[in-house]
Amino acid sequence: MALDPKQLEAFAATVQTGSMALAAKQMHITLAAISIRIKALEAQLGQRLLIRGKTAQATRAGQVLLAHISRTRLLEADLTERLASPSDESQWLALPVAVNADSLASWFLLGVQETLRTHRLLLHSVVDDQEHTLQWLQNGDVLGCVTDLPKPLRGCTAQPLGTMRYHCLGNPAIAKLLRSLKKKTHAPALLQIPALCFNRKDQLQERFLMEAFGLHEANYPRHYFPAGDAYHLAMLEGLGWGLQADVQMRLQWRGNIESGRLIDLFPGQYIDVPLYWHSWSQESAQAARLTAAVIEAARLHLLPSQTP
Repeated sequence: MALDPKQLEAFAATVQTGSMALAAKQMHITLAAISIRIKALEAQLGQRLLIRGKTAQATRAGQVLLAHISRTRLLEADLTERLASPSDESQWLALPVAVNADSLASWFLLGVQETLRTHRLLLHSVVDDQEHTLQWLQNGDVLGCVTDLPKPLRGCTAQPLGTMRYHCLGNPAIAKLLRSLKKKTHAPALLQIPALCFNRKDQLQERFLMEAFGLHEANYPRHYFPAGDAYHLAMLEGLGWGLQADVQMRLQWRGNIESGRLIDLFPGQYIDVPLYWHSWSQESAQAARLTAAVIEAARLHLLPSQTP
């Protein structure tokens, strides 16, 4: 089945902008032309591709088509690179990925930076919780993602990267308050001190409370700091307790650990998060280079994957 490139472009632009009107403006054609192209594409495929509401969204079939469009664009870009003159050093290729914030700020960026420079690659990063990054790949928005989900999507591969181990940290004032609360009350002391969370998707704190102490309480005070530096500063300033990955403790915050500005509040208690790299089975050469760099970086910086 041959698909019309103009129809595919109209569909992709509509989903990416969330509006047929914006897509028409971006493509420099009329709104009617966008609508006609998408209707013709839906007729050819026999599937409804768009949910036409206040914001245009892809249906399930539309998400599958978006993934196809994304892969096709990468393969075409790879072909263009292969055919380009060896002396042409002006070509840059964008590679979109979805990565959890802790990985991106530590081992991931360290591991891929040389590949990006050597092969003139532009990393377009989407930051999301490791439980939600796979959705970006499923929607066709990225070519690879770091996730804690092991099962690959259809047409994709999933490769184990290793384990990020999270420890519960706080500054000396939080440690002192925790000791004081343990003496004064029978209630779980940790639940009386605000937790530091990345955002409302962040479930690590609940997992830590349950796995380390058997606490199923979900109603406890918490701050939200959806930026790594702000999160760490809040921990240093004693706004609450938080979870920090061991790789970050080694690579970024070692000085604060060694100086005692941050303390492991529960030595020996931690939570392990296994990570996987998901990518399309049919990768371009440049995407394959990125995949190789990601896997090597994880091997160097993460704890080994745990076998069942």
